[in-house]
Amino acid sequence: MFRRRTSVGIQLAGFGTALLIFIADQLSKFWVLRIVDLDGPDSGGRIEVLPFFDLTMVWNVGISFGLFPASNLIQRIVFIAFSVAVSAYLGSWVWRSTRRLQAIACGMIIGGALGNALDRVLHGAVADFLDFSGLYFPWVFNVADAAISVGVVMLLLDFFVNGDKAK
Repeated sequence: MFRRRTSVGIQLAGFGTALLIFIADQLSKFWVLRIVDLDGPDSGGRIEVLPFFDLTMVWNVGISFGLFPASNLIQRIVFIAFSVAVSAYLGSWVWRSTRRLQAIACGMIIGGALGNALDRVLHGAVADFLDFSGLYFPWVFNVADAAISVGVVMLLLDFFVNGDKAK
């Protein structure tokens, strides 16, 4: 019978990355919503930080970049369930992974997906606030979105570099 050799360090890297991304995402949202009060009536929802970067408060009720807006409770529950299901699947992938890059990439996606899912549970929408429109990037996003995007790119890189090799 085929037996896989795995390293606990690889799984720790993946799940540790997921935890770090989740915490960084939630702390950044707490800072923007409660400390800076970017959503408050006195803030105007926008703070210019650099010529190319602003903090701009946007409540995203859709999936990435506002696609497929969830206008009712059932749609939000579907988005939450989808995020949890994808995270569970990727968690099983991390558990079986034999490559550190693959495990960390999955961890980034898991942490981001769960961070945004928690926003949907707590607020009914995802708090987005990182605005690089000064660099002609038209979308406002958050730490979780960035982690998901980088994680997907890392998974693709891992696939193209390593294919289905065990290590």
